[in-house]
Amino acid sequence: MISLLIVDDHPVVRDGLRGMFSADPRFEVVGEAAHGAEAVAVGEKLRPDVILMDLRMPGTDGVTAIEELARRGVEAKILVLTTYDTDSDVLPAIEAGATGYLLKDAPREELFRAVEAAARGQAVLSPAVASRLMGRLRQPAAEPLSQRELEVLELIAGGATNREAAKQLFISEATVKTHLLHVYAKLGVNDRAAAVATAFSRGYLTPRP
Repeated sequence: MISLLIVDDHPVVRDGLRGMFSADPRFEVVGEAAHGAEAVAVGEKLRPDVILMDLRMPGTDGVTAIEELARRGVEAKILVLTTYDTDSDVLPAIEAGATGYLLKDAPREELFRAVEAAARGQAVLSPAVASRLMGRLRQPAAEPLSQRELEVLELIAGGATNREAAKQLFISEATVKTHLLHVYAKLGVNDRAAAVATAFSRGYLTPRP
């Protein structure tokens, strides 16, 4: 029997997962958590075989919780179960130590098989996530951002408009737009918000205290 900890900020989702797994004799749900900090505390106490981890939660998010569980020596296999499959969600979770990554629209039996595989230490990826990662591996190495592109991106991340960024950098607004287009191309994104999020996830930008 595989012991499970369910981590999700939505009570309805937790109830549904608990009911589904508790009805199958292969699994035992030993606990629940509503956010990352609680997941760390409960996971360290209960030491389940597998933790089903949501990513986007209030307070401590899933990736931070995965990193903290590893830091504390909790050996549970962590299977991410989320609705998001963007690079800025998938890559940090896997880099943090998640054993697998599934989407919440996965069929019941696929989820059961994934938990069993994760408990055995096998990597588990939903088809959509696997395709995304394969696509990234097949792409040529991304060209790094230039110093000026980083300066523009830092100002944009801080809430500056193109005009404000141009004024601070003593360049034209058109030049700022050109730098942003280069940033979009290098990061593989289409807008300012995605550029900022991706830059944080890849370490180009770091949160200010």
